Amino acid sequence: MTQLIPWENASMEELSQVRGVCLDIDDTLSTQGKLTAEAYAALWALKSSGYRVVPITGRPAGWCDHFARFWPVDAVVGENGGFSFFMKNGKRERLTTPQAPKNPKPQIETLAQEVLRAFPHARWASDQAYREYDLAIDFCEDVPAWPRAEVNRLVALCEGLGAHAKVSSIHVNAWFGDYDKYSGFTHLLQSPAFEQALGQTPPGLSEWLFIGDSPNDEPLFQRFSLSVGVANLRDFVDRLRHPPRYLTSQPSGLGFCQMARTLVQVAAARSK
Repeated sequence: MTQLIPWENASMEELSQVRGVCLDIDDTLSTQGKLTAEAYAALWALKSSGYRVVPITGRPAGWCDHFARFWPVDAVVGENGGFSFFMKNGKRERLTTPQAPKNPKPQIETLAQEVLRAFPHARWASDQAYREYDLAIDFCEDVPAWPRAEVNRLVALCEGLGAHAKVSSIHVNAWFGDYDKYSGFTHLLQSPAFEQALGQTPPGLSEWLFIGDSPNDEPLFQRFSLSVGVANLRDFVDRLRHPPRYLTSQPSGLGFCQMARTLVQVAAARSK
């Protein structure tokens, strides 16, 4: 297994350069399908400490609308990078990632037919109705867990049909268009509308930390110099060519809280 640096050994000097936190949601912020009071408080603590906060998730547009409106975040990047939502003057704004297809529905419908032909037992994620760009195949959220070999076969099928396919902790997300979580996030950072909404230039790429838990976070693990996995990432490390730099000792939301506590302490020391 790839050896990851324990989060406790992170350089405080390096962390003092962080101005923004990007995070996955499922099994990074959440724990067994729930957003705990502690994890939600950690989000608020990061925001109150002056950090910019942006979830980058595979969850659908319908959910991301809620996140952008009600959570203590500056924006949310949804459906593995297809779009971003943020609030500006009390209204929700949208950015569509340029590489996202204008009309993905026909390709998604064809892909769904082929998946069902090869995997008659396949079921779509319960939030599929609220998605715009991808097909989310549930392999353990609301269905009996699939064997890992079956998940691998599903990914290979989707890729063979020309789709991108990424494994999260609960779904295989498949989509068409040459984008991912990282390109969706960089499009957000480069947007004048987002800068106007913040009222200042957002932190540069080198000033962000990313924390995640699964293979669909690999584009971010690869490109963020400060990347963190929560402890449950150990289940997927052998799938990753580009693992994160650090690993928390606690899983899921507890690991997120562990990371957040450190950054809050860093912000407090910086302000003295």
